[in-house]
Amino acid sequence: MTEAPSVAVAIRDVLLTAEPFEKVMAARKTVRAWRQGRLAWRFDVPMPDRPAWPDRPELLPPNRMPKRGRAGSERARIALLHALAHIEFVAIDLAFDMAGRFGGEYPRAFVDDWLSVAGDEAMHFALLDRRLRALGSGYGALPAHAGLWEAAEATAHDALARLAVVPMVLEARGLDVTPATVARVLDAGDHATAAILNRIYTDEIRHVGIGTRWFESGCSIACQVPQPHWQYLVSTYFRGKLKPPFNDSARQTAGLTREYYQALAQ
Repeated sequence: MTEAPSVAVAIRDVLLTAEPFEKVMAARKTVRAWRQGRLAWRFDVPMPDRPAWPDRPELLPPNRMPKRGRAGSERARIALLHALAHIEFVAIDLAFDMAGRFGGEYPRAFVDDWLSVAGDEAMHFALLDRRLRALGSGYGALPAHAGLWEAAEATAHDALARLAVVPMVLEARGLDVTPATVARVLDAGDHATAAILNRIYTDEIRHVGIGTRWFESGCSIACQVPQPHWQYLVSTYFRGKLKPPFNDSARQTAGLTREYYQALAQ
């Protein structure tokens, strides 16, 4: 009987797919194959240090990113959607890398969860790119932030550090800013974009919850108290600052209580 291909090989293939449409299709295929039991829970290949990405968009440091333009204008909304699409595109790779790099350190349910997150991120990117195209643009038409993979590189050696920084800092930040962004988009009369952002917001509460739950599980195994260990890891591996205001309600729903982040807030 032929042995099933490993989930690690399938994940690596997604990470090494550069073209956005093909990456989304590869992501969906891998998530579906895992759910159907056609991939073995085996980690027999290393993950790449960096995923494959397309030639466009041009990646720029934050201080060289162009301004988005007048709030409420179509140009500003296209710039916003493009920035969000890039975040979701990189988030596909972050979720797959989480499963492929650290899946062997946790129970099988860890891979279940992070591949489900990866499937959500692929869907989010597809929705945002479709909306961009409806507005006469598309992913790759504008420059994008170059630093989104830095957190993955800094935490490639430590699953708890990765969990602390990516879902519990970076994705949690989306919970803080999305409601105000939705309000601005609605003020401009763009209900289609608002619906997409609300869908992403709902999914991201679940993603932060998954990250927090696995972080606490890992801390239990490592005999660490979660909140102070999270603060240590964030102080060590996150290059930015935790800035209020925080969406305490959404964070609380995800299990990310104020005891985690209040001491580091600036």
